Amino acid sequence: MRLPERGLEYPRYTNMKVTEKDVANVADLANLELTADERGVLLRDLNSILEYIDRLNQLDTTHVPPMSEGHAKAAGYTSAGREDILEGLRKSLPHAVALQNAPDSDGTFFKVPKVIER
Repeated sequence: MRLPERGLEYPRYTNMKVTEKDVANVADLANLELTADERGVLLRDLNSILEYIDRLNQLDTTHVPPMSEGHAKAAGYTSAGREDILEGLRKSLPHAVALQNAPDSDGTFFKVPKVIER
């Protein structure tokens, strides 16, 4: 298949996990109007990502220790050690105080007007 706007060729995947119908369905759920070319690009990109994940899943990670907060620890900091946050994570606003000035609530949640019509 050729993508005219990008001038790219891409292979037909033999083991496609995402179909054109899936892309169209998700676009509809997200209220996106996609052209045929945009759907083709998304289909190719999503299947390429999933194919790469399949390749990663084939790696033997038996002797690789698990990581938690890999990015933060690799960068040498955690939120509790930040100078601008003295007590670790900031404390949340109490629920009752948060709702106190709400224009409309049901006592538990903020009530907001519907913004998406179907």
